[in-house]
Amino acid sequence: MAPLGKLAVVALLASLLLLNTIKAADNAPAPPLGPPPHKIVDPGKDCVGACDVRCSEQSHKNRCSRACLKCCSVCRCVPAGTAGNKETCGRCYTDWVSHNMTKCP
Repeated sequence: MAPLGKLAVVALLASLLLLNTIKAADNAPAPPLGPPPHKIVDPGKDCVGACDVRCSEQSHKNRCSRACLKCCSVCRCVPAGTAGNKETCGRCYTDWVSHNMTKCP
């Protein structure tokens, strides 16, 4: 075989190896993007800590904490973060109304 033919075979094998490596990398599972949007809690143990985090940036911490603890004990869920994400806990959390406002913070 001529030197040019050997070079073509080596280039072909190298490109096939590279293509196989790229395909293997595409099949790898994606890493998780972040923490789950909510935390299912055991009302007897976890509500206080989860509600402390949820209400940490509220101006009326006591009111927020009371409502959060009540919602946590009934709905068994506290959304992640200090605000928003209520829909991740489902209808129990979003549809509970008190004085024409949602009860759960």
